[in-house]
Amino acid sequence: MELSAHDWYRIQAVDQLDSPVLVVYPQRVKANIRLAVEMAGDPARLRPHIKTHKSPDVTRLLLEAGIHKFKCATIAEAEMLAVTGATDVLLAYQPVGPKLQRFIALTKKYPATKFSCLTDNEEALKAMGAAFAATGLHIPIYLDLNIGMNRTGITPGAAAFQLYRTAAITDGVTPVGLHAYDGHIRDVDFEQKKQKCDEAFAGVTALRQALKQEGFKDIVVVAGGSPTFSVHCKRPDVECSPGTFIYWDKGYSDGCPEQGFVSAALVVSRVISLPAPGRLCLDLGHKSIAAENELSRRVSFFNMPDWTAVGQSEEHLVVEAGEGHGHHPGDIVYGQPFHICPTVNLYERVYTIEEGQVTGEWKNTARDRKISV
Repeated sequence: MELSAHDWYRIQAVDQLDSPVLVVYPQRVKANIRLAVEMAGDPARLRPHIKTHKSPDVTRLLLEAGIHKFKCATIAEAEMLAVTGATDVLLAYQPVGPKLQRFIALTKKYPATKFSCLTDNEEALKAMGAAFAATGLHIPIYLDLNIGMNRTGITPGAAAFQLYRTAAITDGVTPVGLHAYDGHIRDVDFEQKKQKCDEAFAGVTALRQALKQEGFKDIVVVAGGSPTFSVHCKRPDVECSPGTFIYWDKGYSDGCPEQGFVSAALVVSRVISLPAPGRLCLDLGHKSIAAENELSRRVSFFNMPDWTAVGQSEEHLVVEAGEGHGHHPGDIVYGQPFHICPTVNLYERVYTIEEGQVTGEWKNTARDRKISV
């Protein structure tokens, strides 16, 4: 039986699924991939971040769509991509300490994949170069630019220009481009978002032009994430790196109304207790859904939109449902996470739902900190 558009999320024979559980709707995932390619204009302009899904199955869907360049944040994510057949993988991180040696081991184990990484200061650059050169490697690197996020990166300007020049004469590395993440720009109004995004990106454009005048060629720019994808996708000369688009979530659905991505991953939970009049307890604790936001911005229930969360602990979520709610232990609720990325990280697998039926499961392989390297 085909479900109505309004009830697309409902699962037939849902009693077969233990809860809490993360479910994914592959047709919606494919629709989000098609939309991302359409917005970018060419799959070659996409370098999606795989931190959201961490899945070989989703990676294969991206590869089938003609996307061959990827971004990731961990060695395990990079290895999962290589194993799955990705040919171009950017570790969007500056490897230091043991991570540097793991990165070297990774590049040696998977020679068919072109790996690259970030750098933002001379000390780390020289350490990377020396380590790469000592093992006979020559790794492409991107200069990580701080354009307002104030998390990592070097501010575009004279110091960044000089660091790029230094990279060009450092054994073991080859500078190939610039990386600029502007995750701090979260305006709901698109014009305000675009203005702030353009202002932040101006320094990247100026640095790129200065490097070209210095004689550097083919400077790739990897820009943005999901929040500013709708702005960067209109720049013809950048690679875009959305990540959350693949599953989408309540946070971005509310914050990016100009983007047409659809929710493709939900948590299924059950009522487990009736602790007081008007109150219910669900099996959806901190271990089952991302809890970094304040309580009212952790989950939104499709089939119970008026419920209000009033307490959460490791295994439980208490909600105010109102007296006379009529619910019983075992009742099913479908929740849309506000932040899907760390929610995925809580589950070793997802169950796939197609036309209301459970059709299989996908492993979130790269949630582990280590696969083999």
